[in-house]
Amino acid sequence: MLREATVISNLEPPLTASYVESPLDAAIRRAKDHLLSLQHQEGYWVFELEADCTIPAEYILMMHFMDEIDEKLQARIANYLRAHQSADGSYPLFQGGAGDISCTVKVYYALKLAGDPIDAPHMTKAREWILAQGGAARSNVFTRIMLAMFEQIPWRGIPFIPVEIMLLPKWFPFHLDKVSYWSRTVMVPLFILCSHKVTARNPTKTQIRELFTVDPQRERHYFDHVRTPLGKAILGLERFGRMLEPLIPSAVRKKATQKAFEWFTVRLNGVDGLGAIFPAMVNAYEALDFLGVPPDDERRRIARESIERLLVFQGESAYCQPCVSPIWDTALTALTLQEVARHTADLQLDAALHKGLQWLASKQIDKDAPGDWRVNRPNLEGGGWAFQFGNDYYPDVDDSAVVAHALQGSGDPRFDETLRLAANWIAGMQSSNGGFGAFDADNTYYYLNSIPFADHGALLDPPTADVSARCAMFLAKRVDRQPELRPALDRTIAYLRREQEADGSWFGRWGTNYIYGTWSVLLAYEAAGIPNDDPSVRRAVAWLKSVQREDGGWGEDNFSYHDTSYRGSFHTSTAFQTGFALIALIAAGEALSPEVQAGVDYLLRQQRADGFWNDECFTAPGFPRVFYLKYHGYDKFFPLWALARYRNERYARA
Repeated sequence: MLREATVISNLEPPLTASYVESPLDAAIRRAKDHLLSLQHQEGYWVFELEADCTIPAEYILMMHFMDEIDEKLQARIANYLRAHQSADGSYPLFQGGAGDISCTVKVYYALKLAGDPIDAPHMTKAREWILAQGGAARSNVFTRIMLAMFEQIPWRGIPFIPVEIMLLPKWFPFHLDKVSYWSRTVMVPLFILCSHKVTARNPTKTQIRELFTVDPQRERHYFDHVRTPLGKAILGLERFGRMLEPLIPSAVRKKATQKAFEWFTVRLNGVDGLGAIFPAMVNAYEALDFLGVPPDDERRRIARESIERLLVFQGESAYCQPCVSPIWDTALTALTLQEVARHTADLQLDAALHKGLQWLASKQIDKDAPGDWRVNRPNLEGGGWAFQFGNDYYPDVDDSAVVAHALQGSGDPRFDETLRLAANWIAGMQSSNGGFGAFDADNTYYYLNSIPFADHGALLDPPTADVSARCAMFLAKRVDRQPELRPALDRTIAYLRREQEADGSWFGRWGTNYIYGTWSVLLAYEAAGIPNDDPSVRRAVAWLKSVQREDGGWGEDNFSYHDTSYRGSFHTSTAFQTGFALIALIAAGEALSPEVQAGVDYLLRQQRADGFWNDECFTAPGFPRVFYLKYHGYDKFFPLWALARYRNERYARA
């Protein structure tokens, strides 16, 4: 039972000369003003992007790997790590989640490297928790690779990933072009480090033998996680390959190493870093060092700078972001402010929007730019956008659709050529099943998730409903100008219909989770002109209403990626997910429903004095079940977007 709305009756202002600002208008104004104040001089918005404690721990580990230890920075990161420990001693992958052994092992090792004594209470609790899970040998592949490089486990405890992979023909079952962009950028420098068994300098010679239940040299169960018949067969081939490794001619290894070096150095990407993601950037930096690139070489110097740019400082604490999200943040902020601007003239708002859209347009990747998307689409001109400030080799289909939708919504004819290129590139990235992946087309070699290296299950970038929905949302608004886009749009809508869950929701690959996925698709349906009485729409609406909480809000936990019984379920409502649900319901014609009114009332009650909302929880997965993120902008623009959309709909009907 929903609580009775307490503010809704005062939402619409009286049409009199003595106008008194309504609670809704006041809420929108406060949020809008605060959001405008955060725009950077260049025109963009960017908010913190926080992950779990793995990456800050890896920053400390990197400093000790390289023997480049900044004691003050290390102390600040250690403060951050200690503050995020769970009561049971573990470290989870998202706030409120269960402890994760791999994350906890890395944090323990980082804190020990930072000088924390092992008998300190927080270290004792972490160690006891790790041992209760079977010890550090049960860590995932990436953690075990770190342990091998720090000489804590033998190299046989990690998968065999020889650098000679670089020489395999394209028809071979495993090839770089068959995995996702993030996998390629992480793996190529890692091939070098693992094939040459590069070891950390580790100047303090710190070890963590106390985290193992069996001596690492005698451990025989590093690959117990491989259980499927295909996985075991591949593991057998991998072990056979490891036996043959001594027979690889040194000339072949040298040639493969050189090819890997050339591959990642051409993609170093300046101060934005290889792939513009932390793990790839660190691997590249360490590989440059091993290959003899001196510290004063521009490539190595900039590679280090790219990593340092990810740091966030908060008083005596600091953490490292996995990447930055200015394109995504600016595009979503622009869509939010466009919704706000539809109500009344606001010169300051118009100027900020213009500046933001101009900045976005300037970041479009050139049509002749090199990029890995050309492997599968060799004749496709560029025209997309990255997720980060710069990442020309890897434009993001999802970001590109959102940016293009915002530019299209401006109605500015100066963006016509920008939009034409964007539409052609996005449509050209469509996979054969009608859907869209985030960075690659037809990246669906699912058998590769069975290789021992892929215990994280995130080696691929297949089409997903949420990315496909945003592509449909833009293409639907562009098809009148470019009729040749119609077949691509129709195939995408057909794909989205097939992807709908039995309960009416859609899975959210890049945002938590079914509420996010359903929001994505209902906006696409609206843009495509699918009527509100369509059975697919009605099922989605019914599902959203069924998971509304008693307080009028919506909330969903990341546990829904682990157990679908948590679908649409959380112990509390959140402002950003309430925003998703409200926008979705309004798009489906439900603006006057009691559920929408109760959701608006929830947002009005939860707004803080500064105009924003405060959701402590993580908001999205990097990789479901493995890596989660908190977009610090989500509780700033999504609730505002929902309130503005509601106001516009109410006034349009008045």
